[in-house]
Amino acid sequence: MKKNIAIIMGGYSSEFKISLKSGNVVYNTLNKSNYNAYRIHIFKEKWVYVNANNEEFPINKNDFSFTENGTKTTFDCIFNAIHGSPGEDGLMQAYFELLNLPHTSCGMYQACLTFNKRDCLSTLKPYGILTAESYYLNLGDDYNKQDIVNKVGLPCFVKANKAGSSFGISKVHHIEDLDQAIETAFKEDDEIIIESYLDGTEVSIGVINYKGDIKVLPITEIVSENDFFDYEAKYLGKSQEITPARLTKAQEELANKEAKKVYQILKMKGFSRSEFIFKNGKPHLLEMNTVPGLTNESILPQQANAAGISMEDLFGNAIEEALK
Repeated sequence: MKKNIAIIMGGYSSEFKISLKSGNVVYNTLNKSNYNAYRIHIFKEKWVYVNANNEEFPINKNDFSFTENGTKTTFDCIFNAIHGSPGEDGLMQAYFELLNLPHTSCGMYQACLTFNKRDCLSTLKPYGILTAESYYLNLGDDYNKQDIVNKVGLPCFVKANKAGSSFGISKVHHIEDLDQAIETAFKEDDEIIIESYLDGTEVSIGVINYKGDIKVLPITEIVSENDFFDYEAKYLGKSQEITPARLTKAQEELANKEAKKVYQILKMKGFSRSEFIFKNGKPHLLEMNTVPGLTNESILPQQANAAGISMEDLFGNAIEEALK
């Protein structure tokens, strides 16, 4: 008997348009002989099922069901394609876990932790995971620009602590530009992280649960045409994404080891994509994404393809692993 799969997409953050693209790719790719797929739009103002005619039916939040023409539909599993809040920060995970509904993403605690860049990096440092030098600010804090530069140097990156897709991020070359960068980051979040610039090869490493085992996918090298891997570079073609990355065998083995180690330390499940920069021959962790982009152009599907895993298999496996 075919399973009913809710593909949740949209969300409450600046990433909602990207999430809708990811969700629709999953919807169009899932094997229809194995699954009944349903598009569920999650927005602050409405949670709705959207049918093939783009008609909307409200979701009953008591049991995450909907009723169409007098027929009630419930779900066997949730495929999470929401980038940012509430799909990547633990809110939806907690909700589904309360309803005892299987879902394809990591657990609530792991989602909360990884979504908070500075908490995640602080958790991993005692395990020997290398990171950039960092300086933290909360909205309303007084700060001294010279103290920041003394800690992280120039150039540096100013980032919203809990945001994705490079929203709210600036590369700062001059101390007098720090105020504007901090203001930009605070438009996305009430916490920011300021990090030292790591000059080296940037790579993205996907790690997934695949057929019961932890699998590290072929590494992607990021070569941005812009000053860094910003929104344009990620989504508007202003970068080269080279899979497999042009690394030495030793670098590849070290990066794979670190990515798998991070996945295991955090007790992850489902998809993850971790960003590293090589400095002095060693990978330094920038962040982990637990609901990475899932379009045909996205990095994780590219990596899966290089590993001989089709999009249909990638998405179907995620559901089967969740149903276990």
